[in-house]
Amino acid sequence: MKFVDEASIIVEAGRGGNGCLSFRREKFIAKGGPDGGDGGDGGSVFLEADINLNTMVDYRFTRRFRAQSGMSGGSKQCTGASGDDLVLKVPVGTTVIDEDTREVLGDLTEAGQRLLVAQGGFHGLGNTRFKSSTNRTPRQTTTGTDGEKRNLKLEMKVLADVGLLGMPNAGKSTLIRAVSAATPKVANYPFTTLVPNLGVVSIQKYRSFVMADVPGVIEGASGGAGLGIRFLRHLTRTRLILHVIDIAPFDLTDPVASAVAIANEIEYFSPTLAGRDRWLVLNKTDLLDEDALAEVRENLLEALDWDGPVYEISAIGAVGTQRMCEDIMVYLDECREAEAENPELAAQELAQQRAMQEEAREQIESLRRLKRAEARGEFDEDDDFDDWDDDDYDVEVEYVH
Repeated sequence: MKFVDEASIIVEAGRGGNGCLSFRREKFIAKGGPDGGDGGDGGSVFLEADINLNTMVDYRFTRRFRAQSGMSGGSKQCTGASGDDLVLKVPVGTTVIDEDTREVLGDLTEAGQRLLVAQGGFHGLGNTRFKSSTNRTPRQTTTGTDGEKRNLKLEMKVLADVGLLGMPNAGKSTLIRAVSAATPKVANYPFTTLVPNLGVVSIQKYRSFVMADVPGVIEGASGGAGLGIRFLRHLTRTRLILHVIDIAPFDLTDPVASAVAIANEIEYFSPTLAGRDRWLVLNKTDLLDEDALAEVRENLLEALDWDGPVYEISAIGAVGTQRMCEDIMVYLDECREAEAENPELAAQELAQQRAMQEEAREQIESLRRLKRAEARGEFDEDDDFDDWDDDDYDVEVEYVH
């Protein structure tokens, strides 16, 4: 199965059925009254979150969907049948955007949640509706109205409490393997992880959280280097970000410079995301002695001007991971309790997530325009790239949930 985390589709609701012009005609009834029935309503288009889906690949090649139209009314005051609604299944965590207005229509964050995206047309009226004491033989009817038609963009974001951020080969996949039952691929080369991975971290019975491992970010990602910034959108819904730093990289790069580069990329990608709660996780501490580790830690805190939590772990041996996960669970519980007691905090959190998603969307669209301009060998800010389909930039790999 190919991993596709976004898709553009066209949905069209059904048209309402027309009203009927008819008069009662029976034996021994010379002049029966009007008996034309109304038409049926057109079917609407809904999106429904399905927990069994984890990719948008179903909408990669089939992009036009139309609900059933209503039937016209009949004689003897028969009402036309209404069109069936069309329900499209999408993964949980899908954001629905109107491409024409750039309006966010909604977020499908719970299994079974439905969102109306195109309203069906209203039925037409038969001539029976127009009879009166002064108009005994009305010949007026109305036609059904057209259903709504929309160009939609579907963006899937993984739903996780904690997101892992860092350079390729920083040990993010090893960490999620150490603390959960997830089994992402781990190897000694960059970009081993090509798609997001989810893992459930259990602390105690009925106490757990979801951790997301996204592909590594490198310096220049905002300009399209590496896998770019496409998968950073999956961090916009996480409550906490763990910045994983490889303090003993195999290619002998400077861990301090790498950490600063990641911080700069996040700041460029989304200032709101950069302001979210973030903890430093120094990984591979088993490869350095105490003096070298202390020196790297001091240099990192100074370069990042850091005053937040810092954890020293060795993911491959699960050293220090238990304490870190317990602290994360306490932090998440405190956040949930605070929001339950104060609805304003929950509203602020939702507003902040939407702001991050909008900033992420703008940055990704800007990067696509740049790639389009580079492909054409020119760049003009006034050019219209809205009709460009960047499916060629989709990461097409096997996705294992």
